[in-house]
Amino acid sequence: MSTRSLIVLPDESPKPFLDAINAAKKSLQVKMFVFSDPGLLNAVVAAHQRGVKVRVMLNAARRDGEDDNDKVRKSLGMAGIEVKDSNPGFGITHEKSMVVDEAVAFVKSLNWVTQNLTETRDYAITTTHPKGVSEVIACFDADWNRQEFKPGLSAHLIWCPANGRERIARFIDEAKHTLFIQNERYQDMVIIERLVRARERGVKIHLMARPPHSLKKEKIIEGIGGLRILDDVGVKIHKLKHLKLHGKMMLADGLHAIVGSINLAPGSFDDRRELAIEVHDDNIVSRLHSVIRHDWEHSFPLDLTDAGLFKDLEEHSQGSSQKLVLRMYHAHENK
Repeated sequence: MSTRSLIVLPDESPKPFLDAINAAKKSLQVKMFVFSDPGLLNAVVAAHQRGVKVRVMLNAARRDGEDDNDKVRKSLGMAGIEVKDSNPGFGITHEKSMVVDEAVAFVKSLNWVTQNLTETRDYAITTTHPKGVSEVIACFDADWNRQEFKPGLSAHLIWCPANGRERIARFIDEAKHTLFIQNERYQDMVIIERLVRARERGVKIHLMARPPHSLKKEKIIEGIGGLRILDDVGVKIHKLKHLKLHGKMMLADGLHAIVGSINLAPGSFDDRRELAIEVHDDNIVSRLHSVIRHDWEHSFPLDLTDAGLFKDLEEHSQGSSQKLVLRMYHAHENK
């Protein structure tokens, strides 16, 4: 019988991941966007030293030359571990996954960096479902060998670029009463349209987002534009008070959930290797409902008025507000 479980960060610390790595007997495969946490690195090296076959795939240096994984890549190589850069066929490999002994797969929103383990709201789902585990392994092997991976629209898991936009759009379309969403980016117009239509048919939507100034300057227009469209149709949009939001989670009607690495942005759907999982398990959706309720109670509304945006952007990122053509006289009047 297959089982699934939920890991909530930073509540549970790195312990579930360390326990799984330390329990590995035959094999361990890790695919990660950013890997730098010393404790997890030491556990992976220790697994290799006790005879576990370890393979690690890391996102390659970015187009601007920035390489978040250079140090850990060298450390893994020096320890004799097989390590490769991610498939160059994608702009970025943003997937965060692990498979232990070809039996348990971890689908995660978090990077293996200390901040995501201790300071950010993040999630992971573990699954022993044979089809899910086999898909994660098959994609890893395909990317490792620079081969094409075609999961198809009927895949057990949610993959980008493949069925991601279709599955998430359908998830929103099927919501009947409530949608709770945590995500860093709301930029994809297909998804924004689906959310608008859900709101118009009476679905109560609660979104949690990062503050506008956290967006990259080149993403300011679509990122804030998407949030303002949703705000205009009555969607409630909040920001966490005491934690940074990094998790990507959707909960519909208290019955169905999606957890994974996918930002709601065109680049994530079309140009990045991403992975998420949809679950219906009572224990998982019940706990997610408790977490999102707690987070909502410990959050505050984002001020998406001209004045609010001007203040947020100019205090943290001078000049960014000009791209939005804000009605500056209103912004100044409302200060």
